[in-house]
Amino acid sequence: MAPVTINGLRKRFGTLDVLKGIDIDIANGEFVVLVGPSGCGKSTLLRMLAGLEGISAGEIRIGSRVVNDLAPKDRDIAMVFQNYALYPHMKVADNMGFSLKLRKMPRPNIGVRVDRAAEVLGLQQLLDRYPRQLSGGQRQRVAMGRAIVRAPQVFLFDEPLSNLDAKLRVAMRAEIKALHQKLKTTTVYVTHDQIEAMTMADKIVVMRDGVVEQIGSPLELYDRPANLFVAGFIGSPAMNQIRGKVNGGAFEAADGVRLPLSQIPANSSGRAAVYGARPEHFTLSDNGLPAEVSVVEPTGSETHVMATLGSTPVVCVFRERIRAKPGDTIRIAPVPEFAHLFDADTGRSIRAA
Repeated sequence: MAPVTINGLRKRFGTLDVLKGIDIDIANGEFVVLVGPSGCGKSTLLRMLAGLEGISAGEIRIGSRVVNDLAPKDRDIAMVFQNYALYPHMKVADNMGFSLKLRKMPRPNIGVRVDRAAEVLGLQQLLDRYPRQLSGGQRQRVAMGRAIVRAPQVFLFDEPLSNLDAKLRVAMRAEIKALHQKLKTTTVYVTHDQIEAMTMADKIVVMRDGVVEQIGSPLELYDRPANLFVAGFIGSPAMNQIRGKVNGGAFEAADGVRLPLSQIPANSSGRAAVYGARPEHFTLSDNGLPAEVSVVEPTGSETHVMATLGSTPVVCVFRERIRAKPGDTIRIAPVPEFAHLFDADTGRSIRAA
């Protein structure tokens, strides 16, 4: 295990700036997820950590060593790829131990490490099979086992679950999290799926267009997003965003709908702003605001309702069963204690003092 420190990291391809000065501190044993939309630079950053991409400027430290100029094999990292990259002509045990064989480790020592990793991952019965005889989830475990046997200081995961079906992804992300809790190896994990990020990470790094938008724990990002991008990206369904202004003791939408605020930030009266409300922070209330239902999606444990509040489409999530159908009017009330305000021009969060 080792901490990872990234200072002022930049990556240029010709005149194109892909990473624009990244600063991240990853503690020893921490599970950090890099998340963001396609093209934000998260995979490029991971490849730079691995030594597969050159560094245009800045510094990467693994432990006490600056690794900018070290070859991948000298960085003491192990990477798990999206496509598994298993050797089809080798059995599972040989795939897992191949990197140790290249290091000329004695065969008995390789066997011990492979057996230990197989036990951790539940692969003991599969060691004599070929990759073609395995399911997608089993192949992913083998790829993870190949990384584990190296006993690296840092694990790097590059969207390892994207090729799996939805049910298997849920099971595998729980297995990866459990594996980290057992091994406690520093882990950097890349995904575009914010649900994976929320459920697996100790710390999330949200990226967009080559910059870091916010770093924090999953619930910190969910409860206190720094800007509109993070507010809309973290959470599913996404946070509702209603444009208008602060007027008196409430928020007034552009269409005149007034929404409650529990606290008014100083000097914000009349300020153009965006009101943010998570879907689960709407309640059904006889005294609520009228909203016309457009879509009802029962999921079993919850009911998702898409409606129009004034002239703004909103999504609400209710735990209770509701009988509404498209075209009906329901009355909804946002919970003011959970409301967010963002500056309309900069998108930055406006917080009460």
